[in-house]
Amino acid sequence: MKPIVEMKNIVKIYDNGVVANNGVNFTVNKGEIHALVGENGAGKSTLMKILYGIEQPTEGEIIIDGQSVSFKSSLDAIDHKIGMVHQNFMLVPSFTVAANVVLGNEPIKNGFIDKDQVLKVTKELSDQFGLFVQPDAIVDGINVGQRQRVEILKTLYRKAEILILDEPTAVLTPQETQDLFKAIRTLVQQGKTVIFITHKLREVKEISDRVTVMRHGKMIGTVDTKDVTREQMANMMVGREVFLNITKPPMKRGEKRMEIKNLSYISETGRPVLQDVSFNLYAGEILGIAGVEGNGQTELVEVLTGLKRSAGGQAFVKGKSVLDHTPREVRQQGVAHIPEDRLTNGVALKESIEENLIVDRYFSAPYKKGMMLDYRLIENKGKELIKQFGILTPNGKLPVESLSGGNMQKVIVAREFSSNPFVLIASQPTRGIDVGATEFIREELVRLRTAGCAVLLVSADLSEVMSLSDRIVTLYEGRITGVFPDAAKVGEDELGLYMLGIKHQTNEEMEKFL
Repeated sequence: MKPIVEMKNIVKIYDNGVVANNGVNFTVNKGEIHALVGENGAGKSTLMKILYGIEQPTEGEIIIDGQSVSFKSSLDAIDHKIGMVHQNFMLVPSFTVAANVVLGNEPIKNGFIDKDQVLKVTKELSDQFGLFVQPDAIVDGINVGQRQRVEILKTLYRKAEILILDEPTAVLTPQETQDLFKAIRTLVQQGKTVIFITHKLREVKEISDRVTVMRHGKMIGTVDTKDVTREQMANMMVGREVFLNITKPPMKRGEKRMEIKNLSYISETGRPVLQDVSFNLYAGEILGIAGVEGNGQTELVEVLTGLKRSAGGQAFVKGKSVLDHTPREVRQQGVAHIPEDRLTNGVALKESIEENLIVDRYFSAPYKKGMMLDYRLIENKGKELIKQFGILTPNGKLPVESLSGGNMQKVIVAREFSSNPFVLIASQPTRGIDVGATEFIREELVRLRTAGCAVLLVSADLSEVMSLSDRIVTLYEGRITGVFPDAAKVGEDELGLYMLGIKHQTNEEMEKFL
């Protein structure tokens, strides 16, 4: 095949001295699906930002379809028929699908936007590439999978021949993922080239022709996907053997640790987000919540941990209500919390690693003596947890913002696990972190559960929910649609139907296993 993208000896050094790309050579053939993988901080996102004109290389050359180019902005990349779909969608929620597709390049008739042509061109593109959308639908009212199609249609409307997809399946159900893969294959059949950035190695095997692995800003290698296993790819990414399959001892369910009855939450705009949610959480189990993002999982966690006030219902730990209490009061009942947004709710960025490790307990003995803090004890505890949880830092007195995302997450996990939790609520515990840190955190969750803790797991990664959970609850539009007492006996496709609200169990069926 003829190369359509050649990036030669790409170097990117930021003003603070960080070397994000170090002599990277990257080639993509015309008409292929090329996966780009690597741990967080490996340099893959920087490389793609350079290709899309968002960043400029310190050194190196970019060749597109045989022509040497220099991009000063993404507009230059678009002019060379490169499109990028970012993980965080860039749509105007109050606009229609069609208006978003043509935004900034609208067809004009008699000095005004030709609304009929806007709808027509969107439908034609949708039909041509199998990215079926309703052109006159308001974006705010469509699901995540449909919004992603709109983003892809935006790039196709601008004549993109090379599409960069950044973590495109991160928030999709299995059904939506398969729909996306079908659309990607249609794009390639019609002559497009796709670069697919992902953490999900199983999907690399399913969809890509070749895969390039990066580590520490350097290119480790490019191989035909059919010739490499998931384990081999993970080893290339991390530089050591990685175990992708989670082994769990048999569950030994203990006493009821948390009881939730008819929990409701209404958003600031008056929209019901949680509706009569009821379930129990038991010692020695991981209960997984499976749902497409935006169906109430975030609000469920925030209500149970004191970050939001409920609109009704009850929640008990040790027989005491924890609903509508402060986060500190909830914690004092033995509830630990790994938050979804680690930067906002998980760490104090400017404070030291040591301080972040005891921020939930500094106000009580043994860390507080009278009006003073025992800084020697805080330092020693910091050293102990840094070693135990493998936090990579030269000094526990450095601000936590100096850490990588994976090590910042390890700080949170170390703090929460070392609090000897009665109940642990883990929300997106491995989001945005590398393979090595993910493996470690998953192992720690299983270890804690096996030691008798009750764990509530919320994750957008369905494979994570399925592999870690003992029991699974599906959530759709703020309601429980199904309860699966043995996670090992339900498949992804079946769960996906309940996550999309296509299937519902009866109340009688669910009550037996809640």
